[in-house]
Amino acid sequence: MPTKTVTLLIVPENTSKVKQVKCSRALIGLISCFILFGLAGLCFILQDYFTLKRTLPSRGALARDVANQRAQIQAYAEKVSDLTAQMTALHAFEKKIRVIANIEAPAAQEAVFGIGGATEDDLKDDLENISALTENPSGLIRAMHAQLDQLSEASVVQNQAFEEVYGYLQGQKSLLASTPAIRPTTGWISSGFGYRKSPFTGLKEFHRGLDIATRAGTPIIAPADGVVIFSGKKGGLGNLLTIDHGRGIITRYAHLKKSLLKRGGHVKRGDKIALVGNTGRSTAPHLHYEVHLNGIPVNPAKYILN
Repeated sequence: MPTKTVTLLIVPENTSKVKQVKCSRALIGLISCFILFGLAGLCFILQDYFTLKRTLPSRGALARDVANQRAQIQAYAEKVSDLTAQMTALHAFEKKIRVIANIEAPAAQEAVFGIGGATEDDLKDDLENISALTENPSGLIRAMHAQLDQLSEASVVQNQAFEEVYGYLQGQKSLLASTPAIRPTTGWISSGFGYRKSPFTGLKEFHRGLDIATRAGTPIIAPADGVVIFSGKKGGLGNLLTIDHGRGIITRYAHLKKSLLKRGGHVKRGDKIALVGNTGRSTAPHLHYEVHLNGIPVNPAKYILN
């Protein structure tokens, strides 16, 4: 029957005395298993360590990545700062346009960025803060988010302001285009606006327009944009053409040889509209030119700038 114990002999080098250590086979087996499992675990740990070391970037690579990300954040912050400066410049430009065009900003919009607390001074302050936070990435990111929110609000208000200015200037452009401003034909003024001696009766009468003497057939041009509201014969005025320019302004052209437009026709300033004639109550070829404002005849000379 095999023994259940194992005797270990320990012989020291400096003595002849031999030591004996008796251990049970079960204990030796347990110790052997523990050592084997320990070695196996150590092998797995070492394998995981070297695998992880191969997959993870080196400390230098991590440092380079952090530096690159920091540089990208700073570059982005500089772009945000540039946008802020551009938005401020646009606001200054809008102010200049309002001064030149004599357009007052709405009372509720004293500053173009005055919505949600995003004022022009706020944007300038944040511009300086972003520059000062380049050494603090987390603070820089928070500042950029705040800046972008304010830029978004400011861009909406700035767009509304420019649309308002553009609409006003378009209205002014339309007003100028529809206001008589040029001489309707060549020649010389033979009779002015106001009281005069009638060439037919010799009595004092009120002359409602200008008489521009010239050769028959001389072209007549529209002094402003408008719509023809009458084209035909009109008593002593002979062949008559009437144009409505809007805003209560109407021009009339009498004694025409021929009208080149029909009622409802649209004209632009400078368009050829008729030919000078001698029809109706007239002593010689000329254009009788009238300007009416809200139904009242006014001096056409005030509407001739050339």
